[in-house]
Amino acid sequence: MSWKIKPEQSSRSVISQKWAVFLCLGSFCLGMFFTNRMWNVPEPKGITRTTPFEAEKLKLVSEGCDPKSLDEKEVKRVSKDIFGEVSKTHNAIQTLDKTISNLEMELAAAKAAQESIQSGSPSSDDLKNTQSSGKRRYLMVVGINTAFSSRKRRDSVRATWMPQGEKRKKLEEEKGIIIRFVIGHSATSGGILDRAIEAEDRKHGDFLRLDHVEGYLELSAKTKIYFATAVALWDADFYIKVDDDVHVNIATLGETLVRHRSKPRVYIGCMKSGPVLSQKGVRYHEPEHWKFGEFGNKYFRHATGQLYAISKDLATYISINQHVLHKYANEDVSLGSWFIGLDVEHIDDRRLCCGTPPDCEWKAQAGNICVASFDWSCSGICRSAERIKEVHRRCGEGENTLWSATF
Repeated sequence: MSWKIKPEQSSRSVISQKWAVFLCLGSFCLGMFFTNRMWNVPEPKGITRTTPFEAEKLKLVSEGCDPKSLDEKEVKRVSKDIFGEVSKTHNAIQTLDKTISNLEMELAAAKAAQESIQSGSPSSDDLKNTQSSGKRRYLMVVGINTAFSSRKRRDSVRATWMPQGEKRKKLEEEKGIIIRFVIGHSATSGGILDRAIEAEDRKHGDFLRLDHVEGYLELSAKTKIYFATAVALWDADFYIKVDDDVHVNIATLGETLVRHRSKPRVYIGCMKSGPVLSQKGVRYHEPEHWKFGEFGNKYFRHATGQLYAISKDLATYISINQHVLHKYANEDVSLGSWFIGLDVEHIDDRRLCCGTPPDCEWKAQAGNICVASFDWSCSGICRSAERIKEVHRRCGEGENTLWSATF
């Protein structure tokens, strides 16, 4: 059985198909529109988009060049430059301080020289030589501590290890070594004792007169004035004090000192630490023994008084501060106390305190010539006026050694 479509039904079907296509197209377009609006994938929270600068930063990090580390390196470099500049500034300040200190020392030395000239204490020959020589540098100034009653000792020294006349002048000009007997004035200035020294000085010309009243209990004061006067008169590397009953080998002394020439503050001698004697009436009694602790204590380390040497800076220090440096009963203790608290190098050289023959003789034969020889029991050579010639003959370095030595 067949079905026949009526004409009205056919037209309706065609219209429905057209509308269906139109509706499909409209639905597709609406779907695309709502899909773009509604289905955008939201960005996760906490994650931001990468900017070009951050991308470059990430690239640097990936290559091991973190900008933070670069900044740290830059800070370190700048800090290093700053520290370098600070260090340079610090060094410049230190140099300036040293220059100012040297100028102060020179000013004090010049002032001391002017005072010495005005007081007329040094010999006129020394003043003339100082004024004419200007700023000549010497190796050492040797001051031989002596007394009014020691004429025989002085003559024995002149006859042995201290050159005389033209040889002494040659020693000063060629070797840069000044040697003088050091003495002050008597309590009655211009008396017979002073006139005797003046006559002796006119004959030999080897005295350094100090503005000081002589006395056994005034040795500490004499030592201060000696160094102050010597540093004002002569510009030297070292200043030496020696007693007039000690034998000295000048060339060996010079060779010993030049080893320490580069050290600014050096104190050379036979270092000791003797007992502090509190009993009254004994030799070397210390009235201020209570400052050194309980009974039985010892002094601090200091050079024995027979012979010691100090550098120019220390001599200048004494010259500048002589009015406030304390004096103890013993001169060698006083000197040692003036350097406590200072940046001073102590040199303990036992060749500066050899015994008399056979001690110094054995050492000389072994090639270890002594700088100075004396007897500890006498704090010098026992009966030095008579025995020093024997010591010189057996322990002396020989005259040729001095003139062939180079310092």
